[in-house]
Amino acid sequence: MGTEFIYDAVVIGGGPAGATAAQTLAKKGKQVLLLDKRGRVKPCGGAIPPRLIKDFEIPDELLVAKAKSARMVSPVGKTVDIPIENGFVGMVDRAQFDEWLRVRAVAAGATREDGLFETLTREGPLARIHYRTRGARDGDSGAIKSVLTRAVIGADGAKSQVGRSAGVQGCAEANYVFAYHEIIKTPPNTPHHFDSTRCDVVYQKPISPDFYGWVFPHGDTISIGTGSADKGFSLRNAVAKLRADVGLEGAELIRHEGAPLPMKPLKKWDDGQQVVLAGDAAGVVAPASGEGIYYAMLGGQLAGEAVYEFVESNDPAKLQLARKRFMKEHRMTFWVLGIMQYFWYSTDKRRESFVKMCEDKDVQKLTFESYMNKKLVRKKPLAHIKIFFKDMGHLLGLAKA
Repeated sequence: MGTEFIYDAVVIGGGPAGATAAQTLAKKGKQVLLLDKRGRVKPCGGAIPPRLIKDFEIPDELLVAKAKSARMVSPVGKTVDIPIENGFVGMVDRAQFDEWLRVRAVAAGATREDGLFETLTREGPLARIHYRTRGARDGDSGAIKSVLTRAVIGADGAKSQVGRSAGVQGCAEANYVFAYHEIIKTPPNTPHHFDSTRCDVVYQKPISPDFYGWVFPHGDTISIGTGSADKGFSLRNAVAKLRADVGLEGAELIRHEGAPLPMKPLKKWDDGQQVVLAGDAAGVVAPASGEGIYYAMLGGQLAGEAVYEFVESNDPAKLQLARKRFMKEHRMTFWVLGIMQYFWYSTDKRRESFVKMCEDKDVQKLTFESYMNKKLVRKKPLAHIKIFFKDMGHLLGLAKA
């Protein structure tokens, strides 16, 4: 009887984080198994900034639309249109985009298998991954299989089963926003106020009491969704209302998805032995904006690099590098956005002031430069000071009220 094959790494979850982690390791010559659950698509507006397109070499044909502006809609219906100067925000369909990333990982040398993670057990310095294969037809229970691996990357979404099995402490329940969206077919005659190059963000209580709703064009389709941390709030009813509000209630429904979105990075991403988390599993969805694709792919790349260093050195401390490197680059952004969501999204009065503040050209310019390039813009300190005092004016005005 032969010796059982040992993978260098098993990546669990084939979304942007997992697919990027698998590709990163495969390109470095490691034996990687990408274990993915067939047919899972996350609710997502599908916006990707130029920094992602450049850093991760995303071909133009994957962009189903290019947004040239954003419209913010206040609680009382006031709109602020923000042009995206000198560029665009790419829009992708997650079903197509995620599959393309998985195929790219396989092309780099990763092995892909369709299966559902069950549990993780330890065998000395190795981990054994137990998973259930999918049957030939949906509904078939499949068979339980297992593989041995030196390292594990859990990219299996919020409330990660891998993280729980490995004993990595999870996010507090209060840090989740629950998201739901519907992908509808773009009707031949769209309402006159619909713009196929504009992303609409709606800050209205019936659509979301504490987050926002969105209408994002995807070329032949449109993503309409919302999110809320209020478990008693009906996301489906809110999306139905939003569809009616924008005149798209009669459009054909193609698919719908729902999932929790973490709003705070975990304090620890690894178990100190073989496992490191990436993407939603690590909590890297940006507060306030809910943006996750770029941060997921960067987290996946950093997890892949940390696992490579771990496998090469047999030093489990190397697994900590994924979080250290991520937070060094983006800690301030997450801190600022977290405060913004906590304060500005808490009441309709504050959300009204927030949308009003976004009329300011300095705010618009710095916000989009930071979003597009994924850096808090530091080259214009006077503009930052100016915005700080404007922001404080709004805060003090609210404090008096």
